[in-house]
Amino acid sequence: MGESREGTPATRVLLTLASLIVVVAGLKAAQPILIPVLLALLLAILCSPAVFWLRAHRVPTVAAVLLVVLVLLGVFATFGVVVGGSINGFMDAAPRYQERIDALGSSVQGWLQAQGLDVGRIDTSEIFQPGSLIGFLGRGLTALLSTVSSTFVVTLILVFMLLEAAGLPVKMRAALGSPDADLRRFSKAAREIQKYLGLKTAVSAATGLLIGGWVAVLGLDFALTWGFLAFLLNFIPNIGSIIAAAPAVLLALVQLGLGKAILVGAGFLVVNVVLGNLVEPQLMGRTLGMSTLVIFLSLVFWGWLWGPVGMFLSVPLTMILKIGMENSRDLKQVAIMLDSARAASERLKTSAEEDEGSPAA
Repeated sequence: MGESREGTPATRVLLTLASLIVVVAGLKAAQPILIPVLLALLLAILCSPAVFWLRAHRVPTVAAVLLVVLVLLGVFATFGVVVGGSINGFMDAAPRYQERIDALGSSVQGWLQAQGLDVGRIDTSEIFQPGSLIGFLGRGLTALLSTVSSTFVVTLILVFMLLEAAGLPVKMRAALGSPDADLRRFSKAAREIQKYLGLKTAVSAATGLLIGGWVAVLGLDFALTWGFLAFLLNFIPNIGSIIAAAPAVLLALVQLGLGKAILVGAGFLVVNVVLGNLVEPQLMGRTLGMSTLVIFLSLVFWGWLWGPVGMFLSVPLTMILKIGMENSRDLKQVAIMLDSARAASERLKTSAEEDEGSPAA
């Protein structure tokens, strides 16, 4: 009877899967509400150290929050002006690029004919359309920026979150029923999330600056836009750098020729390999190391769930879940399974050293 009431293992598995399906369906249906809230949450995590620093220097909480939010809005407004100006400039330059594409098409056609291949007339306007390319990029950037700048809602949520952050420890101790409750576990999780978001933003900013500077040195048009695109898409794992590099390399091929297009592509490759594969793992450390498979699957899942914005949020959301499980007694083993092989090896090494250093019973 006990087994029939509790259910067989197969029944429990089916119930768990059914619950997951309901949760995923709920996440998809609640997208218009959840995305602004999650964006505001990530921004609040990033901005809260600045607010706490201002409060420590005797700036009133409300003034500190408003100052930080105004600076943040200024940064987003600058990005919007840069992207909007670049899109307009690209559309103005499109006829010139089309002439260059036609000339390249004629050169290719002449070379093929010299090899004895008659391919007829190559219609470059059908093969490559600058207007369509920049339109695609513009729509993608607009989708991300408009979500961030559904600004009134996101900003309002952000302001309230930052105002609430100061009193959060008191509320948590009240919820735990003790004024002396140990909040170190929660503080550690919050610090690790801040560490990840802060370092990821810093590495992405360095990526954008290096890419923007490199393409500017090579003479590629709209260097600021390519730097901003590299910064933004660096938050998308695996394919983000490819998406950022492709239009820049294509424009370099049209504007500057094959040699400099190769140099532009090489610059993207070197910057992303050095910063993404060497610098970033060293800065992040063991705790934040995630399996490449987990990162890719999170990209697929969140991208399917919420589109381009989901891809942008995929790693931060998965990392927050991992850190939360890492600091949970019941789910720590699940967090360990999300580790990269290197992080798991370091975890074993640390555990062995702690065992050797512990006094004998």
